[in-house]
Amino acid sequence: MRPSRHPIVTLIALTFPVLSVAQTPATHDARIAQIAAAGVPKNIERTIRTLVAFHTRNTISDTLSPTTGIGAARRWIKGQFDSISAACGGCLEVSYVADIVQPRARVPRPMQVVDVVAVLKGQNDSGRYIVMTGHYDSRPSDDQDDTVSAPGADDDGSGTAAVIEAARILSHYKFNATIVFAALAGEEQGLLGGRILAQAAKARGWNVEGDLNNDIVGGGRGQNGVDDPTVVRIFSESPASGTTVQDIARMRAVGGEEDGPSRQLARYIDKIDGEYFPKFRVMLVYRADRYGRGGDHSAFNAEGFAGVRFTEPNENYNRQHQTPRVENGVFYGDVADSVDFAYTARVASLNATSLASLAWAPAPPDSAAVARNEGVSTRVRWARVPGAAGYRVYWRATTAPTWTDSRWVGDSTETIFSKMTIDNSYFGVAAVSKTGQESVVVFPAPGRN
Repeated sequence: MRPSRHPIVTLIALTFPVLSVAQTPATHDARIAQIAAAGVPKNIERTIRTLVAFHTRNTISDTLSPTTGIGAARRWIKGQFDSISAACGGCLEVSYVADIVQPRARVPRPMQVVDVVAVLKGQNDSGRYIVMTGHYDSRPSDDQDDTVSAPGADDDGSGTAAVIEAARILSHYKFNATIVFAALAGEEQGLLGGRILAQAAKARGWNVEGDLNNDIVGGGRGQNGVDDPTVVRIFSESPASGTTVQDIARMRAVGGEEDGPSRQLARYIDKIDGEYFPKFRVMLVYRADRYGRGGDHSAFNAEGFAGVRFTEPNENYNRQHQTPRVENGVFYGDVADSVDFAYTARVASLNATSLASLAWAPAPPDSAAVARNEGVSTRVRWARVPGAAGYRVYWRATTAPTWTDSRWVGDSTETIFSKMTIDNSYFGVAAVSKTGQESVVVFPAPGRN
């Protein structure tokens, strides 16, 4: 196994005792390692080929046919979640979350947009939720053509397959927080399904700690000729949506532009990858999404939730939003044979390990603060988190893209760096469970002390 790029990761097995200040948490959890190896390419292939066989999954397509169109596809996806739930004794709450969308750009008539949602309830009533999404709708070259073939194997049958596979993997475990698996519709008409689910989450009072959105995760050879099955990109916004002019002014004075909640979630996933995936690498991209484009995680961002996008490193636009055809000797079309099923299975496993680690961890601290102490020393403090056995304080140079150093402080809610000036570093805090699971790192609000 390769050395972790983040040697201070704090994940340990249940057999370890409650942590004390003198004990530095171990870096590996056997349960999470098992989850990391659990993705099955054959399951991914079966899901994608089944979705492609519905001919089109355009959101405005047939909803009544048992074999063709968006309605048949969503009923089949619900059946997959129902089967997983039956195998685990009813552990998943499976339902549709839907709304009527009125005519607008790309929506020619009023239509019902239906998300398929499976909820793995947490073991406590903390209200904490972690969400994984992918969209099951597809489109051809003309997004208003609801009858022509639109296979949507990579965009986004791959993301839907990853969601279903992660649900299968994690259905064998019990977690503290609630995990939501969602196959969304209406993405190709303007992120409609993502908006419906994010707004429903807010209306229901879900404390969503993050949305892991999977869109175009089929790997394969890019249009640039590069085929690299060892990398997945993760996009994240920062500052967060809703950041005020006053917040920006404080950031200009003390920093924090690169430390929004979504950016911390992306760094967390990168850390998990470094510990459990020796041959698979995260490429962090510090943008909300690909240049000039969008995904369903941005609907969660708009509601004030953290959210990131997983996507393959080298896209092929001849496979996206294309009616299958051959022109001038070039094949166009998003067909199943273009997908690397083993790659998608690895992406599903990375999602599952990240979800598991977050759901076994305590909630992140909600009131971290940093201030100059005396002279060149720095004080970091935070409020106690229910269920946390201790805390780890992170720091990095202001120019470093990820957290590089940390200090385990046990059950204290304050620590002082006696010979480290606040000027040269950024600081953050993570809550740690008694078994060593860490929350996302929380960056002190700009100006808070």
